[in-house]
Amino acid sequence: MSVFHDEVEIEDFEFDEDTETYYFPCPCGDRFAITREDLENGEEVATCPSCSLIVKVIYDKELFMSGETIVAPSSTSKLELVQS
Repeated sequence: MSVFHDEVEIEDFEFDEDTETYYFPCPCGDRFAITREDLENGEEVATCPSCSLIVKVIYDKELFMSGETIVAPSSTSKLELVQS
């Protein structure tokens, strides 16, 4: 069981498009970080690289799902899975 320093809404994080990482200020002076990929994988813990504090990220997991989309088969092809 983890002890969170705080619970923070994803909207309060700053998004860096280059690294696809969300950042939020940590009391130690550094920043908590969580990547878009982490969120797509259902992760909800942002960590600080400089101290032991962690925060729970509150977000709508459905908005970050990187699931598969099933494409309807044509009469001549088989069912295809398309990675989004």
